[in-house]
Amino acid sequence: MSASLSGKIAFVTGGAIGIGREIALELARAGADVAISWYSHEEEGKAVVAGIEKLGRRCLGFRLDATKSADVTAAVDRIAGELGGLDILVNNSGGLLARQLVAGMSDEHWRNVMAVNLDSMFYCCRAAAAHLRDNGRIINVASLAGHNGGGNGSTAYAASKAAMFGFTRGLAKELAPRGITVNAVAPGLILDTPFHETFTPKEAQNATIAGIPMGRAGYPPDVASAALWLCSEGSGWITGEIVNINGGQYFA
Repeated sequence: MSASLSGKIAFVTGGAIGIGREIALELARAGADVAISWYSHEEEGKAVVAGIEKLGRRCLGFRLDATKSADVTAAVDRIAGELGGLDILVNNSGGLLARQLVAGMSDEHWRNVMAVNLDSMFYCCRAAAAHLRDNGRIINVASLAGHNGGGNGSTAYAASKAAMFGFTRGLAKELAPRGITVNAVAPGLILDTPFHETFTPKEAQNATIAGIPMGRAGYPPDVASAALWLCSEGSGWITGEIVNINGGQYFA
């Protein structure tokens, strides 16, 4: 039975490319009106907006620096005002930024990684909590790196993603009395995304795939389908969970 999100309003950060793009489109296909934000992919973002509108859904798209608290609050207020509320928040903004070993890591790199992954999620969840209707949904896009430390030079990134797990579980308890669920997804190697195309060389991708029991890399639809289910009515008693999406590469 397919999920129906008719009448729901969703906000997907980092919704212009990769996993965020596919989640935004999947939610729209299920009937939701969707707002998306981007930081540096305006043309791709406009294309997603057009794609969602072509599906017959409303879509609001705009540039947002999700590391700026006041900007996030204003953006969420705008979404709730223009689209008429908020039911779903997908925190997908984030990134590795660069591979740096701890011994040579700058303070600036550490703080920037925490800001783009952890601070952005906190700001969005805090702003959304004031608008989310009862029985709403929050999904935080984390990473396998939060479990296993990630690849060489990604310790800061892994630390930020592991922190997302604890935040997800704490917020799940806070919002449970309102029927709002808070879960995270932790993707492994997901190709057709700028992340691994930029930071994971082809030979490293192939080595990782060789160790995946399912025998292939993942792709954005593999994550989007799980996110859709977590947004559905049928997942209403699932909260504080980390859904690992990695083809059997890692088991929690």
